[in-house]
Amino acid sequence: MKIYRLVGAVTLALSLAACGTSQSATQEPSGTKPAESADTVLKVGASPVPHAEILNFVKDNLAPAAGVKLEVVEFTDYVQPNVQLDEGQLTANFFQHKPYLDDFNATKGTKLSFVTPVHLEPLGLYSKKLTDVSALANDATVALPNDATNLGRALKLLADNGVITLKEGAGTAATERDVTGNPKNLQFKPLEAAQLPRSLEDVDAAVINGNYAIEAGLKPASQALVLERTEGNPYVNGLVVQAGHEKDANIVTLGKLLQDPKVKDFIQQKYEGSVIAAE
Repeated sequence: MKIYRLVGAVTLALSLAACGTSQSATQEPSGTKPAESADTVLKVGASPVPHAEILNFVKDNLAPAAGVKLEVVEFTDYVQPNVQLDEGQLTANFFQHKPYLDDFNATKGTKLSFVTPVHLEPLGLYSKKLTDVSALANDATVALPNDATNLGRALKLLADNGVITLKEGAGTAATERDVTGNPKNLQFKPLEAAQLPRSLEDVDAAVINGNYAIEAGLKPASQALVLERTEGNPYVNGLVVQAGHEKDANIVTLGKLLQDPKVKDFIQQKYEGSVIAAE
C-alpha cells in the first residue's frame, strides 16, 4: 500500500511539473512577439480600405508561395491598431504614415517602428455643395481631421492652394493658431478622421484622409476640390512593427511582398490614382 502511494505521488508530481512547463512555455509577456517558425501567422492590423484590401491581395496571391501566413484584422480608427501592436496582440500594422507614428510614439510612450513604405493616399478637400475651391463663401465651415499630424497636413493643403496662409515654419505641426491669413474667415471644425465623410452633409467642405474618402465612395482623383501633391510627400503609409522586430525574417518577407510589382499593379488598377504606390 505504501509503495502504491509513493508511485502515485511521483506520478502526480511529474504530471503537475509537465503542466507547469507547458503553461509557462505558451505564455508570452506583454509587448513581446512569439518566436518565428514555419507555422507563424502574422496578425496584421489594418484600415479596411485600402490597407486591408492590399493585404488580402498579398495573402491570396503572393504570401503562400513565400511561406508567409497572414491574418488581417480590420480597424476603423487610428488608435487601437497601435495600442494592440504595442501590447503584443498584433504582429504588425498597416494603416499610418511616419509623421503620425512619430507623434503617437512621442505622446503615448510606445516604441513602434516604421519598416516599409507601401503607398500614398493624397489628402483631399471635398464638398457636396461646391464644385470649386474658389466658391467657398465667407464664414464657410470646413471640417478638418483632429489628430495632430493630419490637422497640420490639412491646414497645409489649404495653404498650398491659397485658401489660407500659415505662419512661416509651422510645418506638419500646424494648428489653427498658426493661421496668419484667413481672408474668408473660414470656420474650422476639427473632427475624428473617421467622421469626416459623414460631416459633408453638415459643413461646406471637409478635408478627408484618403482611406476614409475611398471607403465612403468618394473618388479622390476626380472628386476632390483640391488634392495633396505627391512629389516629396512625407505621408507615405507603410508597415509598422514593435521596435526590435524590424529584421524578423517574416516581417522582412512581408515588407518585400508589399513592394512587389504585382502589388503596385493592383494598386494602380483598383484605385485609379486615388492611391499611389510608393517608389
